[in-house]
Amino acid sequence: MDSPHGAAVKAEDFGLKGPRGWVFRNIGIDAAPGSITAVEGPSGSGRTCLLLALTGRMKPTAGHAEVGGHRLPKKMAAVRRIAALGPVSGVNDLDQALTVAEQLREGALLQRRYEGPLRALLRALLRPRGERRASTAARIEEALAVAGLDLATLPKGPRTSVRDLERLESVRLSVAIALLGAPRLLALDDLDLKLSDAERAEAWALLRAIAARGTTVFAVCSEAPQDIPVVRTGTPAKTAEPAPSDPQPSATPGTKPGTTPGANRDTTPGTKPDAEPGVNRDMTPGTKPDAAPDAAPDAEPDAEPDTKPETNTKPNTKGTDDALAEARRA
Repeated sequence: MDSPHGAAVKAEDFGLKGPRGWVFRNIGIDAAPGSITAVEGPSGSGRTCLLLALTGRMKPTAGHAEVGGHRLPKKMAAVRRIAALGPVSGVNDLDQALTVAEQLREGALLQRRYEGPLRALLRALLRPRGERRASTAARIEEALAVAGLDLATLPKGPRTSVRDLERLESVRLSVAIALLGAPRLLALDDLDLKLSDAERAEAWALLRAIAARGTTVFAVCSEAPQDIPVVRTGTPAKTAEPAPSDPQPSATPGTKPGTTPGANRDTTPGTKPDAEPGVNRDMTPGTKPDAAPDAAPDAEPDAEPDTKPETNTKPNTKGTDDALAEARRA
């Protein structure tokens, strides 16, 4: 059962396959309303695309998921109405040319225009302009309080440029914009990127405060606290089949295949083993025979066959790149 605010998230064999391979696959999730779930995995393993799929921004191709009672991929539009994105690089980046106040007003306008139902939009447009402004200002103030961003502490207050914000301040601003629509599910990408240990602790404290209010939270990170459940993307690289256990050794020049270099082959008692091509076997008594290949002191031994299996541990990011490009075009 869903809480009044948070959305339960369940997924089974959840996956997304792009034109050049799997972006992520075999994901299982069971998150209660108002919980926090961390998403970990190597770069290129589909962590960001998993967030986009769970919030209805990217269509999965395998398995199924359910967010707040809405089944994916059939109810993507319904999921988008109850889910919001925090900072996701390449998808909803902050505009570096705007001030903090301008970014907040733009976020409130876009949220009302594209994420709210049509009836709510029409009702808002029919209200007096002063009433609409007061309502927007109240929503912004509440979102900033939850996100822990005090505009008075910024260098120029609300007129501070977005480009002048510290990394943690940018995260708080993105979270505040996401909270303007009172989402039941909040998803954030690269939460702890470029943050010190103290700042990481503050970021996780922020998410705990949001979850305590009832909102379900999913966050991509490099390393989650021990008390946070983790969903991991990416599968171990497959190892190539090993070479045969008894490979044929490479033949030494002048020897027959399937024989050991230097072995005495078809020799008559009292005669020398086969020599290299061109060696005169009918030696005149008293002459010194040419040395065989295995008798030369400087000759290199036969190289051992390379039986070490080849592995491919480099993550395949082509599928992820394609999926992100489609999401940006959408």
